Amino acid sequence: MASGRGDEEGSADGAAWRLVGRASELAGTRCRLMYSSLGRGSDVCLFYVKGEFFAMDARCSHSGGPLCEGDIEEADGVLQVFCPWHDYNFDLRTRKSGTSLQQQVHEVKLEDGSVYVKHRGRLSLQPFAEAQAS
Repeated sequence: MASGRGDEEGSADGAAWRLVGRASELAGTRCRLMYSSLGRGSDVCLFYVKGEFFAMDARCSHSGGPLCEGDIEEADGVLQVFCPWHDYNFDLRTRKSGTSLQQQVHEVKLEDGSVYVKHRGRLSLQPFAEAQAS
């Protein structure tokens, strides 16, 4: 596994560990939208629930609803996010739904007090200038 220091060489699918920020700062919000340098369709939600970080594609695989605005609930030990548009649910750990849909999840790790997400594009808490122009 990569050491996690900054943006590193990617794996065969182009994913690399991306530094998102300090865990102490990110833990204050239940969900943060992380913008991707690859564009809106690759944005990621960073969830902080019950002392753990989870990362998942930000747009619901059903109709593109904003998962960062969804409710998070625990049922039988399973943490799920519910899309605010049509109430589809997705397991934060496994990406599975009560339906046949699945949502892309991304690995998250903590190292030296910082949060890293494995993703193909650069990630930022602020929109990328090139993404705004398109």
